[in-house]
Amino acid sequence: MNRTVTSLVAAAAAFVGAPSAAHAASAPARVFFPNPVQSLQDESLTDSKDADFFSADPFLRTAYKSVTLTDLDGSGTLTGDYAKVVSEAGKQAQIASNGFSYTRDDDRFEQVMGYYWVTQAQHYLQALRLRDPANARRQQLRINQFGGDNSFFRDGTNKLTITLGKGGVDDAEDGEVIVHEYGHAVQDDQVPGFGTSPEAGSIGEAFGDYLAVEVSNWVTGNTFQQPCVADWDSTSYTPGPIHCLRRLDGTKHYPEDVEGEVHADGEMWSAALWQAHQAIANPITTDSIIVDAQFDFTPGISFKDAALKTIAAAGGNAKAATAFRRAFTDRGFLG
Repeated sequence: MNRTVTSLVAAAAAFVGAPSAAHAASAPARVFFPNPVQSLQDESLTDSKDADFFSADPFLRTAYKSVTLTDLDGSGTLTGDYAKVVSEAGKQAQIASNGFSYTRDDDRFEQVMGYYWVTQAQHYLQALRLRDPANARRQQLRINQFGGDNSFFRDGTNKLTITLGKGGVDDAEDGEVIVHEYGHAVQDDQVPGFGTSPEAGSIGEAFGDYLAVEVSNWVTGNTFQQPCVADWDSTSYTPGPIHCLRRLDGTKHYPEDVEGEVHADGEMWSAALWQAHQAIANPITTDSIIVDAQFDFTPGISFKDAALKTIAAAGGNAKAATAFRRAFTDRGFLG
């Protein structure tokens, strides 16, 4: 997906000249892929207060990836079929001669990250050939307008918005944080109001983590610390030497390891999904089953019922059904 300067300018010019909203447009852009720790395989990186130290070093510069933004509406803004930046800190990103190409010291870089990774996540869901669309709607994004080191999906007044905070490492600099929050939007689309019980809330956090890793792997081909979620964002609040928001390969067991906190308890569910993923050895097959099963979830579903519905979603795929049953039994959700 790398492009020469000449092709960047040509692509941007073609974008600007396209009839507005007539057809989905594309444009060149620059992003992290999905974050600098993964792409550079360097756990020593720190935020440095948003300084663009990457551009100063030839090796570190490779943390930036030239990509093509797709599904744009031709308006010259970060608005498309599956994502729209509705509010942001600083200037709004607008198409230029080099497309949407910024560096991390410019808040518009995070706007591009939000648009790119939400769109890629939706493309991944479509690649699963699900029985019904899952969140195939325009996802609204608020970038860098929440000062805390946190991000969240909120459903209110018909506005389904992901808010990405700017505390520590700006959350929108890490593609896996973006996709985690998109996971909540996906489940809310599948089951409106999903997460009304502690166990359902834990499943929601777990699915966000799992989807973040799966989309990251699918887009980038990453092989570095695959089960580690949000390697870059977590450099601001974890001691290392390995930086992870959470991991998918933990050993927690139900019910003795229940803490009553959805992020912590979600590690049991995500570990079961990851175990099945490893055993089935086909991400598309595994993830089609996981996401299809969620259409049959209820807002307050229990771990046990969610496990049984996931096994049922495997249908006639005996290998997958066996792998899921073993994973859920090993984790304590089934007897």
